[in-house]
Amino acid sequence: MKIPLHSLRIGILAQITFLILAAMLLINVVMIKLAERDLIWTRLQAGRLLVRAVEQIAGEQLSNPSKKPLNLDRIPSFHNAMIRLMTEAGYAHLLIVDRKGDKIFATHGSGEDEGYALSVAREAAATGIGSHHFTGTAWGVIWLSKSHVWISAPLSLEGRLQGGMSLSGSLLPVYETLRSSQKVILLYIFLDTLILVMVGLVLLSRIVVKPIHGLLHLTAGYKEGDAVPAVAEGSRNEIGELSRSLHNMLRRLEENKNELRAHIASLQKANRELGQAQDEIIRSEKLASVGRLAAGIAHEIGNPIGIILGYLDLLRSDDIAGEEKKDFLNRIESEITRVNQIIKELLEFSRPSSGERVKTHVHDALENTVSMLAPQPMMEGIQSRLELAALQDVVMANPNQLQQVFLNIIMNSADALAEVDHGEEGKTLTIRSENAGGTIRLTFSDNGPGIAPGDLTHIFDPFFTTKEPGKGTGLGLAVCYRIVESLGGTIRAQSEAGQGTKIVMSLPLSSDAENGHEG
Repeated sequence: MKIPLHSLRIGILAQITFLILAAMLLINVVMIKLAERDLIWTRLQAGRLLVRAVEQIAGEQLSNPSKKPLNLDRIPSFHNAMIRLMTEAGYAHLLIVDRKGDKIFATHGSGEDEGYALSVAREAAATGIGSHHFTGTAWGVIWLSKSHVWISAPLSLEGRLQGGMSLSGSLLPVYETLRSSQKVILLYIFLDTLILVMVGLVLLSRIVVKPIHGLLHLTAGYKEGDAVPAVAEGSRNEIGELSRSLHNMLRRLEENKNELRAHIASLQKANRELGQAQDEIIRSEKLASVGRLAAGIAHEIGNPIGIILGYLDLLRSDDIAGEEKKDFLNRIESEITRVNQIIKELLEFSRPSSGERVKTHVHDALENTVSMLAPQPMMEGIQSRLELAALQDVVMANPNQLQQVFLNIIMNSADALAEVDHGEEGKTLTIRSENAGGTIRLTFSDNGPGIAPGDLTHIFDPFFTTKEPGKGTGLGLAVCYRIVESLGGTIRAQSEAGQGTKIVMSLPLSSDAENGHEG
């Protein structure tokens, strides 16, 4: 089975290996340092024993008064004995001076070592105190260390100071011994690390990795809609607690999903009911507008019907010439056509909307709305100006709903203009269009009395109206707001008391219109 490099086992293996190796190497460093200290101390003890042996042998020679002035270098037996002792003790250089500090014995050494040996020997002869020193630098086992040890001691016989001595030995053999042992220690460190890593990996895999793989298998195999899988009773450690916590989490997640489904179903139902209620409000407002239009149209139709009846009475006369009769018939046809157009526009607006959004020309919807309202008595005396400057006017909307928005805004302006007398200035309603940043912006401006500042922030609220009871439902602008908002547009009002009112509406253009493919 192939184990990926980023798996938990590889991570544990790397961490255990690092920790064990670090611990072993630190222990090795401490052991080497302690062994080095012990070996050097043993070296010093051997040197001190050598000093006592030299003192014993040299004292016998110095106690013989017949051999003065004494030069121990000239006594072969003494020389050979000293060389043998120093070789066995591992020391290389010995120097002895008398009480005056004159050298009476020395083994071979370099000039620098000779001077140092002479100075420490004279110091011991003068003070009667021995000491040891470390000199030089050499590579030890792990770091740089001292290369030589020097031992100085007074030379006395039966409590009388006879002179002094110094001897030196190399510490390199100590380091060589330690380096040889280090190779064996490193081999054991490698073997111990390997064994501990394998045992640790097996134990940790059993305690940690295997339970975690079980949890991964559990979570990976769990799918939405499945029953929450049972978790085997595990240990009471953190892994067991994690397993039980995961099981509880999955169970709570399933319960939350069921609750969420119920909430979503409830919200969907409420949304459908809200949509139906909104459609009912739009339809009711539309019917209210149709009622107002129908009252005006009934008055408007009365005039052409009276004209038609008059021409019919004239046609019953027998003394009408053929040409005159033809003229009467043409006039009757013209009036009937006029009535038919008025009724057709009202029926077209009042027809139930499918709600489907299609590509709609805003300018056409505006012109149709203004044309439909033109015969209405409410528009009498109002000069309607269309300043349609937008080059692109295609939006995705329901044409009937868009026309209802325009109708409500224009009828509100007409009601406002009916409240004041403008004299020679006249009542005006100006409708402008322009393109701005992927939208078509429409501005409906009238020179009516305006809106009070306290009412301006509420005019789009449902059932808010400043009209007298029975003259408005307060739903017209609220319906406009909902329709424009559903199209992704914005609508707002600007007004000052006595300065007229502006309704500014922006609608997003269809993608084809934005790209210059207006149909």
